[in-house]
This record gives sequence, structure tokens and C-alpha cells, in this order.
Amino acid sequence: MSTAAATVRPREVLADLLPASRVRDVALVLGGAALTGLAAQISVPVPGSPVPVTGQTFAALLVGTTLGASRGLASLVLYALAGLAGVPWFAGGSSGVSVSFGYILGMLLASTVVGALARRGADRSVLRMAGTMLLGEAVIYAVGVPYLAYAADMSASTAVAAGLTPFLIGDALKAALAMGVLPTAWKLIDKR
Repeated sequence: MSTAAATVRPREVLADLLPASRVRDVALVLGGAALTGLAAQISVPVPGSPVPVTGQTFAALLVGTTLGASRGLASLVLYALAGLAGVPWFAGGSSGVSVSFGYILGMLLASTVVGALARRGADRSVLRMAGTMLLGEAVIYAVGVPYLAYAADMSASTAVAAGLTPFLIGDALKAALAMGVLPTAWKLIDKR
């Protein structure tokens, strides 16, 4: 039954199930930015790293998958621009450019990638959702770690040790959470 439902609505993301309007889209973009800002306040310092563990990356990937590529990107652009303008909603209540700003730039791209994959049904099964989240995390690191190396004047291996390695277990847990939440949401919707 869920396979048939997935083929009936293959181009929809969860946000598309709400009645369509510009007001809806604006509210979703604002809500996605606010969710990311709130999740960034869950911030735990990592010894030996200038980058904390936050809920921000999970929120950015969740926003991209539930809103789709264009609204997800718009949410993350709004989040980044507001933080650059002084809104204290980057990790730990900070704002402006820091050595970890590259991760925020990576989140812009990652939300777009996972949103595009969600439009192709990647959020409908546990296995595809796992791959989507891992790809999204890889995109964030592909931008964030080189930026960290440049901004903090670190070697590539030091940047990997400080900005990637300590976060892998937490990212696996975030991916596992997303693997359970989004496919379950679709199954509940398909049963209605």
C-alpha cells in the first residue's frame, strides 16, 4: 500500500500536503529559518575544536527534506543572512562570520540537495532516508572542513581532526532519528 501511495505522489514533500498559497510558503520559509536558529542553541563544546556539536545540522537537513529544495534553500539563506546581520541565532547565540561559518554555507547546499532528493521520494523509506541524510552531512563537511582549515589557519588533517571526526557519531544518531521520523510520517499520512 505504501509503495502505491509513494508512486501516486512522487514529487511531493511533506510541506506540499498543506494547502498551497504564498502565505503558506512564506510561513514555511520563516519557520524553517526559526527552527534552524532554535536548534543551533543546542550547542555542546567539543574539546580541541572551535566547532560545537549542535542541533543546527539536523534542523537544516530536516528543513530541506520536509520543505523541498527551493523552500529549504530559502529558509537557510534567511537563517544565514539574519545571522550575518546580527541575529544571535548561530551556535550558542552567536552571529556574524566565524571559523565555523563554512558549515552554515554547507547547510545551504545540503538543504537543497536533500530537498531535491525528497522530491524524488528519498524521504519515504528508511534506507533511502539514511542515504539522503548521510549525503547531506557529507555536503556540509565538504564545505565546512575546508573553510575551517582556511579560516582557522589549520592544516587539512588538523581541520579533519577538529571539524569532522568528533562529529561522526552524533551525525549517525541524527541520521537515525531522521530515518525513523520522515518515513513514519509518510506511512501515517498514507493510512489516512
